[in-house]
Amino acid sequence: MPVPVITIDGPSGTGKGTIAELLSDRLGWRCLDSGALYRVLGLAAERRGVSLDDADAVAEVAADLPVDFVSGRVLLDGEDVSEAIRTEQAGMAASRVAVHPPVRDALLQRQRAMACPPGLVADGRDMGTVVFPLAPLKIFLDASAEVRADRRYKQLKGKGLDANLPDLVEDIRARDARDRGRSVAPLCAADDAVIVDSTVMSIEAVLDRVLKEVRRVFPELVL
Repeated sequence: MPVPVITIDGPSGTGKGTIAELLSDRLGWRCLDSGALYRVLGLAAERRGVSLDDADAVAEVAADLPVDFVSGRVLLDGEDVSEAIRTEQAGMAASRVAVHPPVRDALLQRQRAMACPPGLVADGRDMGTVVFPLAPLKIFLDASAEVRADRRYKQLKGKGLDANLPDLVEDIRARDARDRGRSVAPLCAADDAVIVDSTVMSIEAVLDRVLKEVRRVFPELVL
């Protein structure tokens, strides 16, 4: 029997990473944070002095990317970069390297290999459209740019970091445009995805909505 996969796609700041983690914990399944792969790749490329706009050079970095996910931490060549890849700069770098077809090809099989028993919850931007197109349940989380920017603003302030709300709104809109407009694997909902707008929903409410769909598609699971 194929390994069951649930995909959770959507733009930055919609809460898809949090939902993926909560859902995978609830199910006892593995969790794939595909965005972390691209963030680590952007960081690794910058550290090697590789231009993020050089598709072939970045793809070479991706081919032998020394990344590991251990107990909730992200390791790059043994170094814990969990915090380093969550900056705004790392997010923009991830968006820049993700537009390159050779880069996406280099990471595709690594992502698919994460589908192991008893199941996988995959979080990203093209999980349901490209990486796992046959997944029986696909969720697409969305929210307004203003709300997403406000969430990020509060996160940064909570960590004692400087943040400018108008700049965050502009950054998110620019990233959305780049992700939705790229020629390969653009950010979009799969035709059979369940679209959930989290603009006015709490994380708990979004999780309840997703669990409703899980019960519908996987009635054999005990939740």
